[in-house]
Amino acid sequence: MRPPPSTGADLDSRRPCVYSEETLSAASLPTTGASLAGDRADWPRGSFVTAVETVLDSFVESRRETVDSVGPVYAEAVDELRSFVLRGGKRIRPAFAWTGWLGAGGDPSGPHAPAVLQVCSALEFVQACALVHDDIIDSSLTRRGFPTVHVTFAERHRRSEWIGDPVAFGEAVAILLGDLALCWADDLIREADLPIETVRRVGPMWSAMRTEVLGGQLLDIAVEARSDDSLDAALRIDRYKTAAYTVERPLLIGGALANADAELLDVYRTFGADIGIAFQLRDDLLGVFGDPAVTGKPSGDDLREGKRTVLIAAALDVADRDDPAAAETIRAGLGTDLTAAQVDEMRDLLVRLGAVDDVERRITDLTDSALTALSGADISPDAADRLVAMAHAATRRTA
Repeated sequence: MRPPPSTGADLDSRRPCVYSEETLSAASLPTTGASLAGDRADWPRGSFVTAVETVLDSFVESRRETVDSVGPVYAEAVDELRSFVLRGGKRIRPAFAWTGWLGAGGDPSGPHAPAVLQVCSALEFVQACALVHDDIIDSSLTRRGFPTVHVTFAERHRRSEWIGDPVAFGEAVAILLGDLALCWADDLIREADLPIETVRRVGPMWSAMRTEVLGGQLLDIAVEARSDDSLDAALRIDRYKTAAYTVERPLLIGGALANADAELLDVYRTFGADIGIAFQLRDDLLGVFGDPAVTGKPSGDDLREGKRTVLIAAALDVADRDDPAAAETIRAGLGTDLTAAQVDEMRDLLVRLGAVDDVERRITDLTDSALTALSGADISPDAADRLVAMAHAATRRTA
């Protein structure tokens, strides 16, 4: 990160700021919990989501001249990345960062609100990078009901009858687009019109978040390679692969943007870690039991991909002790091309071994712990109410 130029211009392209206050005024942003997240399992799409997507779309457009100058192949690939970023998504990372800022005294009608929104929106590019790369690692075919990025470009290669391996081509393009998304996240942050002291507070948190999420991804790969079925390993992955950059770091970034004191940052850290892990635990359940029409991914994909989740670790912890045959069935099935009947058998085992109930208890306990930490915080009432609603939405969702 660096301070904004005194002229207010984009240092890279010498263009104006990514979006103007005429395009997106700070006054249009939500200030109450009801407009962002309700006490429901889904995440309503409201003015905040629209504001974030406006920032993202305007940023991509601001890069159009540079992208087009490289050539049509690059332009077409960037169009796919733009579609991927703007196509669905709950925008929960920007929402937690924005709410962390509000809770620490941020003024949504103040002069810095557009720059804060720009920083919050940058988290969606980090998310895009993580998802595009994760889909390659997991050999996932769909994301949000559409073909994954690497599958899309593999199919383009086949249709065009180009030389070489279509799969390798698709993966190579997706890797580069994921890298581009991460670069653009940094660009969006760097170009935000923030005071230099704010830049210095936020920078270390932003850097730590990027390092943690990549470390969490590596942990996930290593755990699968070693067939590490322990609960400790699964929980560590949840903390660093998901919780840190989904809730904890966004809240801390929001707090830093508003110069929150150490006490409130500690509350954000506890709340964020607990809700972030609970969010991933819900994701683990949806990865096995979710409705494909709602989740946008085939049912049982986590089992076929061999993910060592807390759900699997809890089941094996009981099975190794009480039901060796069940343990053998689970281990033999993980990471294989399971039929629908075999997925159903695995589901039945996870329920019978008490793993589903175990994960549900963990979600409840973590949510209660997070809300307890929040209850004693010196935070604006509106932001506190919003965080409570967001906690329930994140942990009770169906997609």
